[in-house]
Amino acid sequence: MTQVSMTVNGKAVSGDAEGRTLLVQFLRETLNLTGTHVGCDTSQCGACVVHVNGKAVKSCAIFAAEVEGAEVTTIEGMANADGSLSKVQQAFQDHHGLQCGFCTPGMVMSATALLGENPNPSEAEIRAYLEGNICRCTGYHNIVKSIMAAAGQDTSKIAAE
Repeated sequence: MTQVSMTVNGKAVSGDAEGRTLLVQFLRETLNLTGTHVGCDTSQCGACVVHVNGKAVKSCAIFAAEVEGAEVTTIEGMANADGSLSKVQQAFQDHHGLQCGFCTPGMVMSATALLGENPNPSEAEIRAYLEGNICRCTGYHNIVKSIMAAAGQDTSKIAAE
């Protein structure tokens, strides 16, 4: 076992982890932050996306020990300081960007990263950015609409799938 320390959602945390412990396992099992989901165990679905030092990372594809000393943000850390939903979370709620909700944490984390890199993405850029995130319910139409709304764009002309 190795002692792993990092800052998660603005709080210094540490815990014991075997060398093979994935970040998603550490977050869920050691820190009890269960909003980050495990969907495929192969880094295909994107349900486990978190931010490590400001970059979107699939937490099932990185070991907890690799983020020693890093700043990690999970879906639990996305709300505003007053507890209200972030702009992206609110847009997902307002524009029905979720159905069952399983992929939603990863989608919100990816969308937030996208808007951090490109605050005014086109529909095509959003769809390309989300290629690493799978949703089995919505067909992506309302997810794309939500991200465009969070960016302050007109959502009336989004192409139907």
